[in-house]
Amino acid sequence: MEEDKKNNRPKERGIKRERLNWLLQFITVGDRFSSQDFFDRIKKGFVEFLIVFLGVLVSFSVENQGEDFGDREANIDNLINLRDEMNDIKGYTEEYIEENVWIRSLYQDLYDNWDLKKDSTFIRIDEVDGEAYSPLSFYNNYNPFNPPRVVYEAIKLDGTFRFLGSDIGRLVNNIYDGTDLKYLILNTDREEQVYVDQFEDRVANKWIFDLESIDLYDMNFFIKNRKYIQEDKYLKYNLFKRLGHWTQISEQLSDYDKTLSKSVTKIDSVIKAKDDEFTLIWWWF
Repeated sequence: MEEDKKNNRPKERGIKRERLNWLLQFITVGDRFSSQDFFDRIKKGFVEFLIVFLGVLVSFSVENQGEDFGDREANIDNLINLRDEMNDIKGYTEEYIEENVWIRSLYQDLYDNWDLKKDSTFIRIDEVDGEAYSPLSFYNNYNPFNPPRVVYEAIKLDGTFRFLGSDIGRLVNNIYDGTDLKYLILNTDREEQVYVDQFEDRVANKWIFDLESIDLYDMNFFIKNRKYIQEDKYLKYNLFKRLGHWTQISEQLSDYDKTLSKSVTKIDSVIKAKDDEFTLIWWWF
């Protein structure tokens, strides 16, 4: 600060406030206006603004990265859980395929030997316990295809299905809600029930009037009424149609099992790729 030589005092810098126009008076702090002080305050304010702005920007970026990291982890968890459930579905499907093979073989043998003139035509011996049984004793049973889908339903409910991505989303949706599965469920449930209802109607509306007593769990019933059952062309035709239906189901099961294998392999590759990703998050303190 310059000094006043007469009074030996520091000379005050700047222009007195009352000599300024209204705009400079508005932006002046104190009694005097100094262009140097003014620009110094601007630079200081700009630096402070820049620090605050960058701090907010970095905080927002870190927060977004944290959210992305959380979404990524949730996505991987969903994929792992779906993959595990698909393996359960595959196990369920393979067991169902084995059951289908067994039931078709059993009733195909019954159909092929329908007209044999033997008292044991409708009787078989269990290979495990040696007990006698008739396939017609449980002809009215059927087993709707109903694979597990708990994980899939949970992911749809909690809103994280969108994290799977469009390609994986379509793949998963095809496994759980695709047309092939819907037809498989339909054929093993409602369509199967048609043949069961026809059989039960035949017994209730025809056999009951022609035979003295009906006990489908008594092997003597099938020995005693062997000729009558053989002459029932309606029942034999029902079995023929049902065998064709089971064959169609076997083909659908095989296709669905192949789709499951491909889907599990695809999800495995996606999980591995995501596990190999390196996520870097800068934390600012």
